[in-house]
Parts: sequence; C-alpha cells; structure tokens
Amino acid sequence: MKIVILGAGVIGVTSAWYLAKAGHEVTVIDRQAGAALETSFANAGEVSPGYSSPWAAPGIPQKALKWLFMENAPLIVRPTVDPDTVRWMMAMLRNCTKARYALNKGRMVRLAEYSRDCLINLREETGIQYDQRMQGTLEVFRKQQQMDTIGKDVEVLRAGGVPFEILDAAGCARAEPGIDASKIVGGLRLPNDETGDCYKFTTGLAERAAALGVTFLYNVDIRALRHEGTRVVAVETSNGDIEADLFVGALGSYTPKLVRPLGLDLPVYPVKGYSLTVPIINAAKAPVSTVMDETYKVAITRLGDRIRIGGMAEIARFSTDLPPARQATLTQSVEGLFGGAGDQSQAKFWSGLRPMTPDGTPVIGATRYKNFYLNTGHGTLGWTMSCGSARVLADLISGVTPEIETGDLSLSRYA
Repeated sequence: MKIVILGAGVIGVTSAWYLAKAGHEVTVIDRQAGAALETSFANAGEVSPGYSSPWAAPGIPQKALKWLFMENAPLIVRPTVDPDTVRWMMAMLRNCTKARYALNKGRMVRLAEYSRDCLINLREETGIQYDQRMQGTLEVFRKQQQMDTIGKDVEVLRAGGVPFEILDAAGCARAEPGIDASKIVGGLRLPNDETGDCYKFTTGLAERAAALGVTFLYNVDIRALRHEGTRVVAVETSNGDIEADLFVGALGSYTPKLVRPLGLDLPVYPVKGYSLTVPIINAAKAPVSTVMDETYKVAITRLGDRIRIGGMAEIARFSTDLPPARQATLTQSVEGLFGGAGDQSQAKFWSGLRPMTPDGTPVIGATRYKNFYLNTGHGTLGWTMSCGSARVLADLISGVTPEIETGDLSLSRYA
C-alpha cells in the first residue's frame, strides 16, 4: 500500500522503517526541517523496559498535593481551567488504584520488553550507532521509606519474568562507581535495560529508511485530514493535498487536535519534561549507564562524552518555556549524586512535550476509519517503546498477527 505517516519523531520514523521493510510505499511528513527535532530531540536517553510504569499510581493524589508546595517537585501543575486539562487529569486520577496500576504497568512492560528485543534485532541488522550502552538501569532511593514501597513494582517485574536486583548503598556503588553512596539507602537495578541518544538513533534510522525508498517531506505543515464516509482520502498540507491508501497519526501531543474533526476522542495530553545535557569533565565520577533518582523523578544518563539529565512532569498545556527553577532541580539531582562529573557551565537546557495517556499506555492500532491508524501517546517512554510499537503497527497494517497481545493497546479501550 501507499502509506503516509504524519510525524517524524522516533515513533514516526520507526513506523516508516518497519512498514517499508514490510513492502509498503511510505511517505513521512513533518513540519520541522528534519527528523526528531521536537520530543525526540533531547529526552532522557533511557531504554528501560523494566522501569516502564504509569504515572497514575496509588498514592499519587496525596503526593501531588504535597508536591504543590515543594520547591523541587517532580510534578508541577500550572493553574488552568482548560477543559481538556481538567478532563485528562480526572481520567488520570481514576487510574490511581492498585488494580488499574497493575493492569496498566503489566501491558506497558509487555510492550516495552518486546520493543527492546526489536531494537536489538534492528541494531544487529543495520549496525546503527547512537552512543548506546547495555549496562542496565539503577533506580536509587534517598530515603528508606521509598525503598519500602517498591513491592508492587517487584511483583510486576517478577510476574513478567523481568530480571532485577535489590541493592543496598554499597551494591549501588558497585554498579555505579561514580555515585555518592552516602546520599542513598539502596536501589533497584534492572540489568537488561539500555541507554542511547534518541536523536542520533532516529536520524540514523531515517537515513536508512530513505535508502529503502521512504520519502521524507520536511518543512511541510499538516493542516487537516479529509475523509469521505469511513475512509480518510487525503491529508491537507502547506504543499497541497497528499493522497494515500492508508494514513498513520504519529504526531505525539498534537495528534488529538488533528483527529478531533474526525470525531475521534484521543485522550493524549502534552506533559512537559525538561533535560540538561552537559559535557563530562571527570569520567570517573560520571554514571556508566542510567540512574533514576526517585526523589526528583529524574534520569541521569551517560551518552558518550555527555551526561543527559531529564525528568519532571509539568501540566502546562503546550508551553515549552524554560524556567530557571526547573534547570536548578536537574542540576541539584545530578550534582548530588555525581558531583563534579559534568561541566554545568556548558549545560544545554531543553524542554519537550511528552504525549501522555491517562493510563500510561500508548494508543496503537486501528480506528473506526478503515484506513487510519494511530501510534501515539507513549508519554515518557517513546524511546523505550518505539521499535516494538512500530513493529506492532506494521504487522497490524500488513495483516500479520503481532508477536504480542495488542487488543488492549488500541483507541477502543477508551470506548
């Protein structure tokens, strides 16, 4: 088929790769001048299937109230009476039960584990390089109370057959020799997790996809989808109408606006995140992989000769401003655990909009329009889930039974 993918982030580009490998004629459209220039540009860098967890969890409502008064809160809510914001937050709160958390985390881990396997196969096939490391993820706890609450996560990991280690402070120091072990009480290590530069991966894969015959149309504004009955017939763009046999919505946080005129209610909200990228000046003090600072909800990742510090969640609609207070939080986290490892005077501060669903699980698959599919809503885990999501999408479109259960990933779960 002739397929048009809307969006050239890591989700759109991996979708293009797998669809092209399946024999389809693929065109990717994006308003930016190249691939991965928005949410995929400077994310935390972690490929962490075992750490795949919904933000909606038991205890979050109580924590959110406490965070409102914290200077370095992991969740920031800017005052708003916007109906979409209120509705999304209410839906998220409804998922903060023990039963829904277990359900949502289970399917997120299922997709993320599969995605990691797909990434390994893709890497072996293409030889793609993106500052990748395969040395696991270490979630560290500064307080014993945090360590005492990991039982529910361990249950899901054990049920899913995901390897893990529970470590004391000394064990954490053995895994991450540069860490200041005096600042932590212990950690949860996931040895099968990986790290890598999402931007380098996406742009490298886009080059390989182009060599397969994928057409990339950059600097093209996507304006609307034109439909007739139960079929989408064209996408209206700044370069005119573009027709195809099938269309894929992979515009991240901007997908709901595109599909609303079609009568599709897609509960994806732009949750803002921040990152710092600093050059390493003392390799012995730097992380060797990804360290998750549970106190600040911040990921600290080694990317070649750089450290990427990413995290926080801000409810601020489509704002991408860069408040100095957010940079201070990221700096405080990395300097507290890996003091002196990076040159903070050379820090590059960035923000991006994570497309998050209320239950944390992305939306992948068909819609009620026979030739319009979705691949969006990956939240903080777009890089982690990208290859698996794209492979699932390509299989569904090509009429191939996916290798994992996908019935609970489509938009129909919100019906």
